[in-house]
Amino acid sequence: MSKSNYIREELRQLSEAATALQQHADAIAEIAGICTTALLNGNKIIFCGNGGSAAQSQHIAAELIGRYKLNRPALASLSLCVDTSNITAITNDYGYDEIFSRQLEGIGHAGDVLIGLSTSGNSSNILAAFSQADKMGIHTIALVGRDGGKMASVAQTTLIVPAETSAHIQELHIATGHLICDLIEKDIHG
Repeated sequence: MSKSNYIREELRQLSEAATALQQHADAIAEIAGICTTALLNGNKIIFCGNGGSAAQSQHIAAELIGRYKLNRPALASLSLCVDTSNITAITNDYGYDEIFSRQLEGIGHAGDVLIGLSTSGNSSNILAAFSQADKMGIHTIALVGRDGGKMASVAQTTLIVPAETSAHIQELHIATGHLICDLIEKDIHG
């Protein structure tokens, strides 16, 4: 297969996955509503993920703190993936599985929302964070792919995007994140 044909095939698969994501419009709207309610009640949206999902968690948090489309006040949001001092200290003292749950214990409050992004749905550090969130009264949302993994069964709200490969799952996660930011902005400042 030529490189051009390979590119066309990849884009065809992504296009089909994006089209299939339309079937989850109600779930995306529900997630945005959960986040909007939390923000209107003075709470924050917290994100976490590993690897590419960590980068996406930072990206979506930045859209809320900065702006997505509207010039408006900052919305309380952060990613647990950005503080290397915390991450390395927690990893050294407690183990990598605790990097998100330990931070959440320190900064989370009842009424906050924790969104975990994972292509497999089996990230042990996100599962530990979800467990900590449950103890603290923090709503958990899983953005996952494939079959949803373990996160799908423990999160309070789950969106399994219709893709199998990590790249396409991540592409649908960022599209979903943008839609959530768009809806939040419109609901609060539109």
